[in-house]
Amino acid sequence: MSIVTFEKPVPNISESDWNYKLIELRGSCDRSRNCAFTLGNESHRLRNETDLTTYWGTCRTNSDIADRQSEITRWKHKIELWSANLQKEIEQMILEKKENEKAIEFQNLNFTVTNHCLSLRDERGGEDLCYDIASIELKNEQLTLEKLKTSLAEICQNAWEKINQLEELQMNVIKDLENKNNTIQIDSELLIMTKDSENISLKPDPLRAPKDINTYEKWLQQCTNLIQRIEHELLSSEKLRERMYLLRHKTKSDMIALNDKVNFGLRKRIYYTERAKYELEWQKKNMILDKETLLKEINKLEDALDRKLNSKKLIESRYEERLYRDEVELCLDKPTIGLQKENALLDNSTKMLNDKLNQTKAMHTVLIGHLNLIDEQLKNKTHALNVDQKCLQYRVQLEDPDRN
Repeated sequence: MSIVTFEKPVPNISESDWNYKLIELRGSCDRSRNCAFTLGNESHRLRNETDLTTYWGTCRTNSDIADRQSEITRWKHKIELWSANLQKEIEQMILEKKENEKAIEFQNLNFTVTNHCLSLRDERGGEDLCYDIASIELKNEQLTLEKLKTSLAEICQNAWEKINQLEELQMNVIKDLENKNNTIQIDSELLIMTKDSENISLKPDPLRAPKDINTYEKWLQQCTNLIQRIEHELLSSEKLRERMYLLRHKTKSDMIALNDKVNFGLRKRIYYTERAKYELEWQKKNMILDKETLLKEINKLEDALDRKLNSKKLIESRYEERLYRDEVELCLDKPTIGLQKENALLDNSTKMLNDKLNQTKAMHTVLIGHLNLIDEQLKNKTHALNVDQKCLQYRVQLEDPDRN
């Protein structure tokens, strides 16, 4: 052969094998294309389904967050209303407590006035320093004021404790409202977030459950308990304020009644003292007249005794002269017997005049003693009247301006 040819050292296949392989490759390609088409359709459907699932999941989450935000907002508005009532109750309780403290301060004035009146009335002297109706009313006023002051002090202490409880509850309510506002703010920010937001990222273990996490039922019960506690505290505080108001006005009425009773007792005592003073002045006037009459009578008795002395001299001189008669003429004749009888009568008259003079002088001394005693009594009565009138004038400051 003039041309040299080279062939691969590989066995050749037959045409039928070639046709078979071609047909086999065509079938394999068709199957792959069919699988690829089916997979593509399934992938497209899956993408659509997952997108829809994610979209509606996000919508449901947004709806849940919005509903939760609305629910918290409703509870917040309720708690804010109760918080406003609570703050108003605290202010009213503080005002009521101040009014009761003013009542206690006014009672201190009553104590001062009562003790001053008792001290003034202790300055009375003699028989006027007695335990009369005014003293009884002043002592009763002092004891009643002690009881009223104790009651007011106790209820003021209760009001102080109630104010502390209300303020503590108000702090808890404010903290709860702050927590709710914070939660509403967080939910508002969550509603603004989208999958295209720039401030989103993957978080480490975001679905973890904190140890102090509460259930929805527990949260709802806590909100209900908070409102119920506020309502209960407001009710008890209102009752306490009513008690304080009633006690304060009862105390005011009792103090007015006590003041009226004491003033009545003082006026009654002044009336009795003035009546006794007028009687003593009348007695003094009459006794002065009687003393002057007795003094005149004493002078007249002394004059009468002086006259009796001259008569005595006359009788004794006559009798003495008749003793100078001589012999038979010196006899116990009728003139001599007459002089003896006259002397006896004169001695008897002198003795009677002396006795009467002594009695009159003794009575005059008694009258002077009674006048001194009456003067002392009048001095005591006048001082007692001045004391009681000072007490009445000093007690004018206890007149309640609201009585008119």
